[in-house]
Amino acid sequence: MQPMLIVHGGAWSIPESLHEAHINGCTDAIQQVYPALQKGISALDAVEEAVCILEEDPTFDAGRGAFLNSEGEIELDAIICDGKTLNFGAVAAIKNILHPVKAAKLLMNHPEHCFMVGEGAQKFLRTRNFPEVGIEELLTPRELEFYHKIKNDPHFKTRTPFEPNPTGTVGAVARDLQGNLAAATSTGGTPRKLPGRVGDSPVIGAGAFADNRTGAVSATGYGESIMKVLLSKLTCDEFEKKPAMKAAQDAIHILQARVNGLGGVVGINSAGEYAFFHNTEYMAMAYYHEKKKVVALIQSR
Repeated sequence: MQPMLIVHGGAWSIPESLHEAHINGCTDAIQQVYPALQKGISALDAVEEAVCILEEDPTFDAGRGAFLNSEGEIELDAIICDGKTLNFGAVAAIKNILHPVKAAKLLMNHPEHCFMVGEGAQKFLRTRNFPEVGIEELLTPRELEFYHKIKNDPHFKTRTPFEPNPTGTVGAVARDLQGNLAAATSTGGTPRKLPGRVGDSPVIGAGAFADNRTGAVSATGYGESIMKVLLSKLTCDEFEKKPAMKAAQDAIHILQARVNGLGGVVGINSAGEYAFFHNTEYMAMAYYHEKKKVVALIQSR
């Protein structure tokens, strides 16, 4: 089958001055990973590598560049899903990790567990000699400045759209030469979140979902709302009823109508159609197109 790859860099407010950085980051992920998909790597490996590239880019709220919580710490969440087996790995509230998606992939191979959090996850990773980094490797001047700006603001809420600091959750969805689907999502969560807060990104069916029979999806946006409707699984369910783009649109409409949610999705259905839609001001994304090669854009509402 024709390989497919789509990535996102978050769905929130993105000032025009930062559009180029978001487009470039998403473009890089497609350009670096798609050739390997053409050569035969699995969809699972493709989404892992695409998300790793986005985690390294300080433009986004994942890995390097993540938001700080209310105590000035960086806690990271990630998930990776295999559409062939329905297996997944997820980690949440972990610290000092540049590539949470790799930690999730490592856990995916555990014989008993698939989701670990906090200090327990850290201990597991250390037993596997998983590389840790100092907070200085993750913290950017932009996020430190933003943290000091909002940390004592009584009017600030984590649901507030993230302008003027528009970093966003990242994610990727792929189909490989064998037709297998996979999805991955990684985030630093919301700004000034309480320590230990976990949003939708590492939750199966919410932040990501993959099933070869229906499709694969990565979600982004306000996690508390996305979890309530299991947005990624909801979108995959809609894939069974209608074309991919209409399914994504209807899933976001349900998110908004039922829980007043803000977010976006990117995906690929089992028929090999791309899907993307959002109800936030913007969503950063890119995908591989047979004729145009790479389509990258800041999609407006």
